[in-house]
Amino acid sequence: MISPGAAPDAGSPADQVHPVLVIGGGVSGLVAALDLARAGLAPVLLEASGSCGGVLSAHTVGGLALDAGAESFATARAAVGELLADVGLADRIVPPNPVGAWVRHRRGTAPLPAMGFLGIPGRPWAADVRRVIGLPGSVRCMVDGLAPVRSAPPAGTTLGGLVRSRMGRRVLDRLVEPVAGGVYATDPDTLEVQSVAPTLPAAMVGTGSLAGAARQLRGGGERPGSAVATIAGGMHLLAGGLDTAVRAAGGEIRVNNAVDRLNRNARGWRAELADGQAISASSVVLALPAPQAADLLVAALPGVSVSVLRAPITPVLICTLLLDEQRLDVAPRGTGVLVSAHATGVRAKALTHATAKWQWLAEIAGPGRHVLRLSYGRGGTATLPDETDLPGLALADAAELLGVPLSASRVLDADVVRWTAALPAPRPGHAEAVRVLRAELAGHELAVVGAAVAGSGLAGVVADARQQARRLIERSADVARIAGATVPGARWPAAG
Repeated sequence: MISPGAAPDAGSPADQVHPVLVIGGGVSGLVAALDLARAGLAPVLLEASGSCGGVLSAHTVGGLALDAGAESFATARAAVGELLADVGLADRIVPPNPVGAWVRHRRGTAPLPAMGFLGIPGRPWAADVRRVIGLPGSVRCMVDGLAPVRSAPPAGTTLGGLVRSRMGRRVLDRLVEPVAGGVYATDPDTLEVQSVAPTLPAAMVGTGSLAGAARQLRGGGERPGSAVATIAGGMHLLAGGLDTAVRAAGGEIRVNNAVDRLNRNARGWRAELADGQAISASSVVLALPAPQAADLLVAALPGVSVSVLRAPITPVLICTLLLDEQRLDVAPRGTGVLVSAHATGVRAKALTHATAKWQWLAEIAGPGRHVLRLSYGRGGTATLPDETDLPGLALADAAELLGVPLSASRVLDADVVRWTAALPAPRPGHAEAVRVLRAELAGHELAVVGAAVAGSGLAGVVADARQQARRLIERSADVARIAGATVPGARWPAAG
C-alpha cells in the first residue's frame, strides 16, 4: 500500500494520490467514507448520479417528502441505531405504532403472530399462530421443541429447508414465505440461512430449537412488525446526515463523477472517469451495485472470483398512493400486509399503510389522508407488472388487501419508483463466495461493500461497511507505523 503522503507521477502534479477512494455514494459508501474520514484518511467519494443516498432517497407525493426506498430499519441489530447516534439523529428515532401487521396467505388474511423472527414463530402454540397455521400446523410445529438442536445446520442450508424440516410446511407457506418475500423479494428456498440470518444457527444451538432462536432474536416488541424503527421525517434524512458528517470529518464527496475503469499501478489505483479525468488512490472501496462492481473488478483484476456479484437480483417496483379516505382511519390491517406468493387476487407482495405505521407521517399528512406503499417483484419466474398499469393495479390491490372499497376519485397523488439492484438474494454458497472474493482482494488494498455482499437490510449493510472500513484503517495504521509515521487525526471507530 502507498502511504498517504506518496507523491504524484512526475509531469502530472494535479494527479494527487489520495489515501482512499470510495466509488459509490449509496448507504455503504457513505458509511465507509465516514469511518475512514474520522480515522484521518481523508477519503474521496465519487458518486455517478447527482446526489448520494441510494436506497435512502426521497420522492414527493402530494407535497409530502416520502421515502422512495428503505422506510425503516431492523432493531434486532444495533448497527443502524449506533450510526444514527454517530451522525446526531438518535433523538429522531421513533418506533412504529403498536397495531401490528397482517399476513395474507392461500387460506385467508390474519394478523401476523407476535414474537416471530422472519416469520418463524417463537411461540408455536400461541393463539395468534394457530389462527394462521391451524391446529394441525401448530401440532407439527411443536415437534421442533421435541428434537433438540445439537449442532448448527450445515453451510448452504436454505431458510425454507430449515423451517420445513423443523416446523413443517404450513409455517413455511403461511408465515415465513410471505415475510421472506416481503423482505428479500424471493422464495425462502433460495435464501442461504448463514447470509440472511447469520446469528440464527448459533441461537438454535444455544436455545435448543428454532422457536427458541426466534424468541431470542426477536429484537424486542411484542407486536408483529414492531421490531423496526425509523427516523421522524423519513429514513432519507440519514443520507443527508451522513453526507454532512463525511465532509465535516475531512472527507470529500464528488457527485456526477462516474467511474468507467479502474487500473492497478505501482502507486496503487487509478480510476478513469467518464469525463476523461482520472483520480489516483492508495486504496479503494467499491460501493456499487453488483453488476457495476463486477465489471470494474474483472477489468482491473482478471481472474478474480466475482460470482457473488453476478448472482440474480430481483427488480422491484414501489407504488406510493396518497388518498383522502376516512375509512382507512381505523387501520383495517394494522401497519400493512405481507402477501404470500400462493395467495390469489392480488399481485403486490406487500402493502405498508405508512400513515398507520408512523405517527409522525399521519400528523403531517393530515386528517383522513393516508399513504399506502405497495411493492411488486418476487424474483424467479414471476414478472413485474407493466408500470403503465400502476397506480390502477396498486389501488385495486390495496382495496383487496385492506378490505375497504377504494375509488380512484379519492387518490390525491401517486408515484412509482423502480429499483433494479437493491434486493440481491443471498443464495446457497453466498457466504463462501464473499469470503473467497475478499480473500482475493485483501492483497490489493481493495474492499467491496454493499448489499451484494452484505445482503439486504440496512443493519447488515451498515455493519459490513464499517467492518471493511476498519480493516483498511488498521492496514493504513500498520503501514504508517512501519514507515515511522502517523495517520494525522486518527480516531478508530468501533467494530461493526
